[in-house]
Amino acid sequence: MDVKSISDLESKEVMPGFNGKFIHSEEMTHAYWVIQAGAELPEHHHIHEQVANILEGEFEFTVNGEIRICKAGDVLVLKSNVPHSGRGITDCRILDVFAPRREDLG
Repeated sequence: MDVKSISDLESKEVMPGFNGKFIHSEEMTHAYWVIQAGAELPEHHHIHEQVANILEGEFEFTVNGEIRICKAGDVLVLKSNVPHSGRGITDCRILDVFAPRREDLG
């Protein structure tokens, strides 16, 4: 059994306004984000499926050109290779779960 405390993980600024803590298993990655209001996530896509859990605040996602504002308690499911972007409307915390494992994070 491997137990980790999120508070013990090192935070890394992956891009301006996006600070993350990462836990990797063999098949997936959990990314705990603290995102500043106004921080922009440029459009991109990846092979990973992504499940974004909005824990606090509001985040605007644009998926395939469709804009959706997600609030605490919302969950967004993205299939592999779907173009998406976003921005923090408020300071927010998001838990992203990626499968397969994201080797490029953390």
